[in-house]
Parts: sequence; C-alpha cells; structure tokens
Amino acid sequence: MRILVTNDDGYHAPGLAVLEEIAAQFSDDIWVCSPSEEQAGAGHSLTLNRPVRLQKFAERRFAVTGTPTDSVMMALREVLDSPPDLILSGVNRGANLGDDITYSGTVSAAIEGALAGIRSLALSQVYGTGNFSGGGDAELFEAAAKWGPKAIQPLLDAPFDERTLVNINFPPCPASDVQGIRVVRQGFHDYSRGSIVEGKDPRGHRYFWFGLHAIEHTLDHGTDLEAIADGQVAVTPLQLDLTHHSSLATLAQRFES
Repeated sequence: MRILVTNDDGYHAPGLAVLEEIAAQFSDDIWVCSPSEEQAGAGHSLTLNRPVRLQKFAERRFAVTGTPTDSVMMALREVLDSPPDLILSGVNRGANLGDDITYSGTVSAAIEGALAGIRSLALSQVYGTGNFSGGGDAELFEAAAKWGPKAIQPLLDAPFDERTLVNINFPPCPASDVQGIRVVRQGFHDYSRGSIVEGKDPRGHRYFWFGLHAIEHTLDHGTDLEAIADGQVAVTPLQLDLTHHSSLATLAQRFES
C-alpha cells in the first residue's frame, strides 16, 4: 500500500514525524509532500499569485512553498508516478473540531485527496485542556501516536462514498486515559466570543492579531466536541457536498412564483 503523508504545520513539524511513524505500521511505501512552512488556517486555498517551488529533501521526501492543497496537488501530479492508496494529513498540533474544519489546512489536504478519488484521513491532536496542559512534543502527541493506528485500521477497507473523507481528533490526555474511539457528527462553536488582539509595531502603526484563546463549545450530544470532552477519539465522516438539500424545493418555489 502506498501512503502519501502531508500536513499544514510544515515539513519540520513534530506531528508530521508522528504521522510517519503511524503510517509505517501499515506500509513501507511512504511518501512525504508537505508545505515547507506552517500554513495553519490556510483552508482549502491554492497559491495563485506566485510560483510554487518543490524541494526534495531525500528519497520520497518533498516540501512545497505553498499551502496544504498545493502540496497534495504537487504530490499527485509531479512527485508520484502513480496515485497513493491512502492520504494521511497531520498530525495537526491542535484541534480541528466543529466548524473549525472550514479553516483547517489539515482537513483541506484530505479534501483535496478526496476530490482526487483517494481515501483520505485528517488527524489532529487536541491540547491545552483536560489532563494535558502542553508539555513536550512526545507528551503532546502521545494519544495520537498510540491511538492513531487503532483509528486508521478499520478505515482501510471501509466503504467510502465519492467525495467523502474522515476527520479524526485525539483527546488531550495521556494515551492510557483515552476512553476509546467514537464515531460522531460535526459539532459547532460559538464564534461570537472570538477576539482580535490589537497592537502597535515599532513604527507606531496599528496591527491586529486574531486571538487563539479558547472558544465556547456547544457540546451537543453525539458531536466531535462532546467526544473529546469525554476523553474519546472523535472520528467524523465528512462530505464535500455543501448543498442544503432540504432548502432546494422551497427556494425553487420562490423563483417559480
């Protein structure tokens, strides 16, 4: 099985090394193609206003001066001589839960794989709450490292509809405290409490920085947010069809009248 590994935290991110170790438990045909620098929050964006450069670090190891989407596109069109059987994106340093997935470069790399018809999974390690307060990298990614293979294995031969992918989040606790794996739906955040931090540069000009403090969670039953709060690995199937199907008939009637 050929596996393409990518991320949005950049080629040198510790989570990418963790994901390579996870992938190595399933295959020895592993390729890496990721952004050369951090692209957190890039979403499903393409680099269109400057050239994208491809750097080869070693055999089957590449970095791209662009977004996670650029990285997957370059891997599929320029790096690999045949498509991979599986794309793994992550392990992201931080959660990709609820509607955060619309901002996520980690999830977007998997989206690009799904668009290409390739089985694609996004993996993220939640941190900063629960029993983990943010120590070293080994501690941070312990749950993902130990539970990643358990979350991936059942998905290798599971039926995937076209243009679908799976988003996996690991709870912020030691691996021994993880309370199992739960398949859940996407939850939602309360973004009304988000912050923008204002400051001044050395020349006295104002700048703004989007705050990354905790956002209010709506812990509806059966969601990824609830699963993480309960110390479980959250596995969420996602689809790329954003159509609100129940509104089609109602809107059509308005235009027909």
